[in-house]
Amino acid sequence: MKISGFSFLRNGSKLYYPVKESIESMLSLCDEVYVAIGKGDDDDTSKSDILSIGSDKIKIIDTVWDEKYMKRGAIHSIQTDIAMKACSGDWLLYLQADEVLHEDDLPKIRKRCEDLLNDDRVEGLLFDYYHFWGDYNHYHRSHGWYQNEIRIVRNLPKIHSYQSAQSFRYFDYYEHPRQPEGTRKLRVAKVDAHIYHYGWVRPPQLMQSKSKAIDSNHKGIEKANEIYSKRPKEFDYGPLNKIATFQGSHPAVMSGMIAKMNWKDKLQYSGKPSKDRLPHKHERFKYRAVSFIENNFFAGRQISSFKNYELLKGV
Repeated sequence: MKISGFSFLRNGSKLYYPVKESIESMLSLCDEVYVAIGKGDDDDTSKSDILSIGSDKIKIIDTVWDEKYMKRGAIHSIQTDIAMKACSGDWLLYLQADEVLHEDDLPKIRKRCEDLLNDDRVEGLLFDYYHFWGDYNHYHRSHGWYQNEIRIVRNLPKIHSYQSAQSFRYFDYYEHPRQPEGTRKLRVAKVDAHIYHYGWVRPPQLMQSKSKAIDSNHKGIEKANEIYSKRPKEFDYGPLNKIATFQGSHPAVMSGMIAKMNWKDKLQYSGKPSKDRLPHKHERFKYRAVSFIENNFFAGRQISSFKNYELLKGV
């Protein structure tokens, strides 16, 4: 059995993504790791940071992002597919540049891949998620934050990255480019492992820069520039006492980033949200009410949430 890893990024290190840590976390599980790195700003060190790991498993694919696909996140899917289609493994492990695996989960992931290798019903594996917010001690258990997502897929020609690269679908890419219709969800099995998602943990100024970069890829560069010209330079995470406290351990590869955290004085740990900005989704009454019901009466299971997969029973 062979497991390949893949990822994509542009300006990752500059925007405070745990780029090196993400790749390091999958290396012992994977026989090869392909990373599509888009040409970014001259002061971005993503490529050299990844190469400094010093593993011959790592294969870099240099790419250029076409601005005409920087709408609705299509560029993310295109870049993900570039890295994915270079892989030669039986199973393909996908981590975004802000996602990290915990070393304690690696044996469970490998065993699941081995056990299901010859079960053709299974096209992918479904992971649980920790979505960290503001710092490394708080994470979302809020309605509207996806609890599960596909992060391992079988190496099949018609499995492609879907929409803004959050997940995967089965379709003929050449008949349905970019945002395809006529797709179907993948049939997946659960794996007892978490993805540690740090996409919302960085200094407030860099969080605002990252948000602008993401909006540029979904709304176009001109529109993003217009929107953020009217916003403050620093992102407001809001009161963190409204967010769940994380009691577990972080992946060992994250110890360096956690140790250098230096923006606690810019965070709000209690009080009320600022009235000078639009409320975050988790601060709105509707989502707070639904989250309370889910966490207190449904053991955290979300009510009527969209699932981009078909979970196989008894597998």
